[in-house]
Amino acid sequence: QVHLEESGGGLVQAGGSLRLSCAASGRPGTTYAMGWFRQAPGRERDFVAGISWNGGSTYYADSVKGRFAISREPGKNTVYLQMNSPKPEDTAVYYCVAKEFSPPELWTLSSVDYWGQGTQVTVSS
Repeated sequence: QVHLEESGGGLVQAGGSLRLSCAASGRPGTTYAMGWFRQAPGRERDFVAGISWNGGSTYYADSVKGRFAISREPGKNTVYLQMNSPKPEDTAVYYCVAKEFSPPELWTLSSVDYWGQGTQVTVSS
C-alpha cells in the first residue's frame, strides 16, 4: 500500500506564490514518477505537472507552463510544486500522484497508480 501525503495548500493572492509538498510512503526501495493533477468545481480532473523517477524529465500542462515548477528530492519520493504568479483560474483541489508502470511522459488519469487525498488551493483576485 502506497500512501501520499500532501501539504501546503491554502489561500493565496493572484500574483503571489505557494508551494505544495507531497511525500509517498509504504514501499521501501521503490522510486516513483510523481506529479500533480487538479480538479476545479464542476470540471474534470486535469494533469498539471509531472516529474520522472530520477528528476531528469519534467512535464507540464500548457496552462501552467512558465508559472509552475515541479521538483523532487534526489533519491526520495518527495515532490514539490512551486506555484508562481497563480491566477484565480488555478483555484482547485490539487492531488499528488505517483506511478511506476506507465511511460514517464504519459500523464493521463489511467496512467496514475496512486493518488493523494487532495489539498485545496484558492487564488483570490
